[in-house]
Amino acid sequence: MLAGGLVTSNNAGLSVPDWPTTQGSLWKIPPMIGGVKYEHGHRMIAEFLGLLTIVVAIWTWFVDKRRWMRVLTCGAVLGVIFQGVLGGLTVLKLLPPAISTAHAVVGQTMFCVLAAIAVFTGKSWLQEPIERIVPQESRPLIRHLWTLLGFLYLQLILGAAFRHVWTKLGPVGAERWPAKKIIHMFLYPHILNALIVAGLIIYVGMWVLTRYRKMPQLRRPAHLLTILLVLQLMLGFAAYITRVVYGVNELQPTFGLVATTVSHIGIGALILAFTIILLIQVYRHSAGADRVTTA
Repeated sequence: MLAGGLVTSNNAGLSVPDWPTTQGSLWKIPPMIGGVKYEHGHRMIAEFLGLLTIVVAIWTWFVDKRRWMRVLTCGAVLGVIFQGVLGGLTVLKLLPPAISTAHAVVGQTMFCVLAAIAVFTGKSWLQEPIERIVPQESRPLIRHLWTLLGFLYLQLILGAAFRHVWTKLGPVGAERWPAKKIIHMFLYPHILNALIVAGLIIYVGMWVLTRYRKMPQLRRPAHLLTILLVLQLMLGFAAYITRVVYGVNELQPTFGLVATTVSHIGIGALILAFTIILLIQVYRHSAGADRVTTA
């Protein structure tokens, strides 16, 4: 994800204009200069990630008796393949914002899937929870977490759409859309939605930290969410300053713009992942929940 963010932030999306080959070859590494080092570097990391995902799926199929885990890891392989196809289409179709945005959203979703697999294969997951949450408390918390998850995905879509439309059609692209139009359509809703997300994270975080402090599986992700929220808001403000205020007419991205934007993407992915992990753990610790640890 960070490598992909570097591609977009450095306007390097078409530095390698062919796919699935790179400058006509499937295996030769091109000179890693200019935008090629970002674009082809991103492809090499993606290929290695795909290989690791396949290894995890095969390993799980042989050593894990849980059928749903086998299905999940096979789904992860299909998801990584789909993500690669979306990445290829962004090149072949000359960076259409809709496909590029979908590529960003699926990428973060696959990150969350792999994070969930890590949770499901951990030692603590294979042990029955010592403490449970009564349904009267778990149900509203689950609703709030699903609501937070929905707004997080909306935030991800708006942020990715702004970034790719700005790069493709805006001031640093073909100048087909005025900057104000892009800002009003994507950035301002992104900022407004960020306030909703922040409120939900604070609410859910305080709920968990005050009521379930003795449950580390809930306390840790809730604690990390509140810390990451502060960092994300600071990075979002910094990205706004470097991109819109001072960088609106920059032909080449500055180091500050790239650093703040890519960091903003990375922290956003962590917030999404920890929200899903917290939701999983709340389901698991709910009284009367089906046993899924060894099924």
